[in-house]
Amino acid sequence: METTRKKNSAHLSSASRLAQGLAEPRVFIVAGLLIALTMLGLTATVLYQSRQDSLARARETSRNVALIAERDIERNFELYALSMQAVVDGLNQADVMALPPRLRHAVLFDRATTAKYLGSMLVLDASGNIVMDSAGEVPRKGNFADRQYFTVQRDNPHAGLFVGDPYRSRLRNGTASMAISYRLSHPDGSFAGVVLMAINLEYFHQLFTGLSLGPHGAISLIGRDGIMVMRQPFDPSIIGRDISKASTYRHFVSMPEGSYSDTASIDGVRRLYYFRNFPDLPLIIMVAEAESDIYAVWRRRALTIGSLTAALALAFVGASCMLAVQLRRRMQLEIKLEVLARTDGVTGLNNRRTLDEIVEREWSRARRTGAAFSLLFIDIDRFKAYNDTYGHQAGDDVLAAIARCILENIRRPADSAGRYGGEEFVVVLPDTPAAAAVQIAEKIRRAIAELEIEHRGSEFGHATVSIGAASWTPERDSDVAAVIRAADQALYNAKAAGRNRVWPAPARPLPLDVAPYRPLNVAAS
Repeated sequence: METTRKKNSAHLSSASRLAQGLAEPRVFIVAGLLIALTMLGLTATVLYQSRQDSLARARETSRNVALIAERDIERNFELYALSMQAVVDGLNQADVMALPPRLRHAVLFDRATTAKYLGSMLVLDASGNIVMDSAGEVPRKGNFADRQYFTVQRDNPHAGLFVGDPYRSRLRNGTASMAISYRLSHPDGSFAGVVLMAINLEYFHQLFTGLSLGPHGAISLIGRDGIMVMRQPFDPSIIGRDISKASTYRHFVSMPEGSYSDTASIDGVRRLYYFRNFPDLPLIIMVAEAESDIYAVWRRRALTIGSLTAALALAFVGASCMLAVQLRRRMQLEIKLEVLARTDGVTGLNNRRTLDEIVEREWSRARRTGAAFSLLFIDIDRFKAYNDTYGHQAGDDVLAAIARCILENIRRPADSAGRYGGEEFVVVLPDTPAAAAVQIAEKIRRAIAELEIEHRGSEFGHATVSIGAASWTPERDSDVAAVIRAADQALYNAKAAGRNRVWPAPARPLPLDVAPYRPLNVAAS
C-alpha cells in the first residue's frame, strides 16, 4: 500500500490526467442520457398533446350528436304539442263540437295522428274514461285515471304540457310508450279531463340507432326525475329504470350542460359524457363515448411512435456508452504509455526525466514559500562487482529491492524518489530541514543493509548503499543545481569515507563555478 501511494505521489500529473480521462467518458454517457431523455420527453409531450386533442375531438363530436338529437326531438314535440293544442281549442269551440261526429273527428285530429311512431291521441273525461279517440269516431273503452299523465294534470292546475315517464300501453298490446298531456278545464277552472298523445318509444330507438358513437358508445334520453326513457345500446329492461341515485345523474342536474368522465352504473364502462338539459322539455340528452374508443387510434399511434423513439433513445445511449468505453480505453492506454514513459522500467520509480521535473517543481515551490529543501543521492556500493559476480538479471533484482526499500522509508505524500541513472537514486524531500533529511537517509541506509542481500564483492558481505544528503533554504539568487552538486559531492565523500554510510553536505552548497571534489583514489561505485 505504501509503495503504491508513493508511486501515485511521484506521478501526480499522470494521475490527474487519468482522472480527467476517466471523467470524459462519463460526460459522453451523461450527454447521451440527457439527449435520450430529451427525445423521450418531447415525444411524451407530443403524445400527451395528441391524447388531449383526441379527447377534445370526442367532446366536440358528442356535443354535435347531442345537439342533432335534441333538435330533432324538440321539433317533433313541438308538432305534437301544436296538434294537441288544436284539439284543446276545438273542444272549447261550440261550433266545432256541433259538427257531425265524422266531420268533428276530422277537424279535431286532422292527419297529424297518422305520423310515424305516434300512438293514440285521446280525450279523457274527469274520471279518466276515453271520450274521444283519434283511432276512430267511436272511442275505444278504457280508463286511465291511474296514469301519471292523468293524475298530474288533475292535481296540478298549472301543469301545462306534461311529459310523462315511459309506460306499457294498454291499448296497443304493451307497446313501450310515453305520453304528453294537456289539462282540460271547465269555465270555472275545475278539472274537466285531459288531452294526451302517446309516443311510441321506437321513435327514440330509431333516432339513436342512426347516430354512430363507436363500438362502446352510448346515448340516452332521461327524464329530469331520473327515469330512463331510452338508451342505445338498447336494452328493454333499462327502459323506465330510476337512475337518480347514480353518480352520473348528479352531474346531469348540476348545470344546463357539461362534460365529464365517469364509469357507467349500467354496464361498468368508463366513458366521456356530454349532456344537455332541454330548455323547454323536462328531458336530458346524454351522449357518451367510451374512453377505449376515443383513445384507440391514439394508443396505436402512441405505441408505434413511443416504441420507435424508445428504440432510438436506447440506441443513442448505447452508442454513447460504446463511444465512452472506447474513449476510456484510449485514455487509459495513453496514460499507461505516459506513465511508462515517465517510469523506470526496472525499479518502478520515476525516471530521470520525471525526476528533473519533480526537482524543478519542488524547488520553485520552496523558493516561493521559503521552506527547507533536501535531496538525497543514493548509490549502491560496488554494484559493478555485483553485476560481474551474479549477472545483470540479479543486479536488476537488487535495484528493484532497494527501490522498494527506499519507497517504504519515505513517509510523506510529497516525498518522492527516482532512479537517477545506473545504480544511483535520488530522493526529493520538500519542507525537510538538514537534520530530518539525515535521519531519513540513515533510516534508508539501515533498512537496505538489513535486507542482507548477498554480495561477495563487498567488504561488508552484503549489499549496502552510500548516501549524500544536502539541504538548502532557497535564497533569491540560489539555484537548484547548487543543491544537486552538494548532494553529489556528499555522496562521493561517503564513498571516500568507507561506504555504507550517510554523509551530510555542508550547510551551504558549493558555488556553481566550483567543481565538486571527487577523491582520485575512490572508485565510482
